[in-house]
Amino acid sequence: MTSVIGLLLMLITVTDGVVTHCDGRQNGAQCYGALGGTVSLQLMDDFSGIYRYQLKAKNVNVLSGRNNTPPVIIMKDRSSFIPSNGTFWIHNLSRNDSGEYELQTFDSNGKQTENRTLQLLVQGVVTHCDGRQNGAQCYGALGGTVSLQLMDDFSGIHRYQVKAKNVTVLSGGKKQQPVIMRKDRSSFIPSNGTFWIHNLSRNDSGEYRLTTHDSNGKLIENRTLQLLVQAPVSSVSLVSECLSQGEMKVSCSSEGGDSPQYRWTLNGKSLTEAKLLSGNKQTNIITLKQHVSGRLVCSSWNHVSSASKEININNCGFIYIDCTINGTKISKWVFKENNTLCVEPTTEKQSIMVGVLSALLIFLLVGIAMICTRKKTPIVKAEVGDQELIYTDVRIVKQQSKKLTRKPCEDVDVEYGQVKFRERPQHMDTAADVYAMVQKRQGT
Repeated sequence: MTSVIGLLLMLITVTDGVVTHCDGRQNGAQCYGALGGTVSLQLMDDFSGIYRYQLKAKNVNVLSGRNNTPPVIIMKDRSSFIPSNGTFWIHNLSRNDSGEYELQTFDSNGKQTENRTLQLLVQGVVTHCDGRQNGAQCYGALGGTVSLQLMDDFSGIHRYQVKAKNVTVLSGGKKQQPVIMRKDRSSFIPSNGTFWIHNLSRNDSGEYRLTTHDSNGKLIENRTLQLLVQAPVSSVSLVSECLSQGEMKVSCSSEGGDSPQYRWTLNGKSLTEAKLLSGNKQTNIITLKQHVSGRLVCSSWNHVSSASKEININNCGFIYIDCTINGTKISKWVFKENNTLCVEPTTEKQSIMVGVLSALLIFLLVGIAMICTRKKTPIVKAEVGDQELIYTDVRIVKQQSKKLTRKPCEDVDVEYGQVKFRERPQHMDTAADVYAMVQKRQGT
């Protein structure tokens, strides 16, 4: 099949993004690349026979080389070159890569043998639409590229044409090359039946009609598709606000997008109605119940793009109280810092506990003292016949009425109390008299 003069473009979606292939072997070729993607520029069939060459972008050398020497690539981290098939690759495209690229070749005498240019335009969003069914609805991103799959293959179609708003934008046939009305913004690949529109504007929206005819001019097929160009969503912002009863109001807004739609997730799962006081998971403003917390994500999207934003939310400092005061049941959410309801009298309870523990400690100490005193109670023994006379609690009392100086042990009254008799043990021959806790008391 005869190739398209000027531009042959094909976009392939791969894991690393969009890869754009452009035939730049014709002077003035228009090429397109996807933002963040890769473009392959077919500069020549083979550079191995070229004595010296250089490629400039905005008058700056980005590629140079000569026969039998390795090429010099300025942007090694984002560019690559295959001399044997004449392709120059630019990866991770940015808008700064857009512009004019000029290729110059020279012979061994330094004479210029070729000088041609191509234009590269890096665009934001590339969309694909299957338009092989009548009435298909397709979408394109404002400023981006749309690929319309019109047929599997046009190589066997005798004559065809595509009209947009009753104006022919593409025509061709089995024995003639395709005619593209807007060559600066459109391209066509008959072998895979795709029609590309680049740098989309809102004027590109509307109905596109494809008609095919046989060799006798008879109409074979007549079908349409609708193309709608939308501005892509550029960014999303989230604003949260705590309400008076502990609820949380969250607003989600997007910038730049046409007809944005919204969806919410909480901790990686779709937000359920049970966690909402108002709104639903498809509106941009929701009110969450008091107990809801975690990672909240709002996604804004339309048919050509999407963006999202996340925040971590908590319970706004509210607590749920449930108690009965003076016979009245109280169950509600309150702000913890200002709450005076259902508060346990912790101070009074602590005072009571301290008192109880103190009393127990006192009783314990008194008990220990009594036990120790009882163990140390003196016992005084004396013998009376075959019996022992036992004196306990012996006290010596001072005489209070006389203040005479006396020798120790003179005129001392001795009191005995708790006198008990018991049988003398048979095995004891003698026993010593034992007197303890003797207290002196002066005679009256």
